[in-house]
Amino acid sequence: MHTTFPILESERVVLRQFKESDLENVFKGLSHPDIIKYYGISFDSLEATKEQMTWFSDLEKNETGIWWAVCSKDNGRFLGAGGLNDINKENRKAELGFWLLPEHWGKGLMTETIPLILKYAFEHIGLHRIEGFVETENANCKRALAKLNFNLEGTMRDCEIKNGAFISLDIYSKIAGI
Repeated sequence: MHTTFPILESERVVLRQFKESDLENVFKGLSHPDIIKYYGISFDSLEATKEQMTWFSDLEKNETGIWWAVCSKDNGRFLGAGGLNDINKENRKAELGFWLLPEHWGKGLMTETIPLILKYAFEHIGLHRIEGFVETENANCKRALAKLNFNLEGTMRDCEIKNGAFISLDIYSKIAGI
């Protein structure tokens, strides 16, 4: 997909390629009960998290996704992660994913970060549609997508099993130029 990893910036955040030194923060995030409650993956050790780190940061091997470490522009502090999964060039679409460490929730960081990812997806990858699949119970994520003018397209009822129970997913989308 790319040879040089793109760096994206806004007023308060820098989105950059993951580094080895991010491992502990990624583990902290993807093992935190408040994050993994609505997230599709979780890890129980630093060793297990290394596989995710490789997927996050290797553009040569990962042609179906691109993820950035979300960091403070002021001091470089790791805040979370965001990116695209399941990039489908034929249909010009991908799925959006993101998470923040809980101490950074409620500060408007994702509504500042996601537009950077969307702009990159539409202008540099050439995508037309970005999808968001959100657990119906995840009110915070749904509010963030609504603020960013994602359209709620519907609900897939009891479409996945998580922790032994069926869950429903709300489908959101954002179309280029809209």
